Amino acid sequence: MQDRNPEELVETIFRNGTLTVVGIVLAFSLGFVSHWAGNPVPWQPYDGFALFPILAGIGLQIKSLAALLRHECLKRPVFERANRTFMGGLLLTSLGVALAVIFDYLEVAKIAKILN
Repeated sequence: MQDRNPEELVETIFRNGTLTVVGIVLAFSLGFVSHWAGNPVPWQPYDGFALFPILAGIGLQIKSLAALLRHECLKRPVFERANRTFMGGLLLTSLGVALAVIFDYLEVAKIAKILN
């Protein structure tokens, strides 16, 4: 692996594109939580297993956004760390959303079975 100059800078246009992506994905993540909270399917204690990774992932996305908004993020190591933080947050949020969908499906299937 090559040693990189820690003072190497990221181009501003590239950083701005990354900043846009992080902001949009964060908005969708927050929108999912808001929509899920208003879901008519009753919450169950096991929904916490989906909620925790979603909230932790959103927290990492916010941390990444805050890092990308700082001027020092133009330094490559800081920029790459913010990207890694964002990807971790994205993976956690995706895991939580997948769990939420599975739990809601199982709950709806249980309700439908009771009604039939």
